[in-house]
Amino acid sequence: MDMLAEVTGSLSTVGYGLAAIGPGVGVGIVIGKTIEGTARQPEMAGALRGNMFLGIALIEALALIGIATPFFLP
Repeated sequence: MDMLAEVTGSLSTVGYGLAAIGPGVGVGIVIGKTIEGTARQPEMAGALRGNMFLGIALIEALALIGIATPFFLP
């Protein structure tokens, strides 16, 4: 019981660590599917690359929301 009382720190840092897993997995899936699509149809590489960067930007917005949320919640 005494050890539980000695644990200090911010749980928001742990929360952000867990929240960063989702965008990390999402970026990996987007890049993997873009590589797969480029391998299947090389002539679409330019369009796929543009869509990939847009998807990565939207996914990374989730990571920014995840890092900002602990500062606003008590």
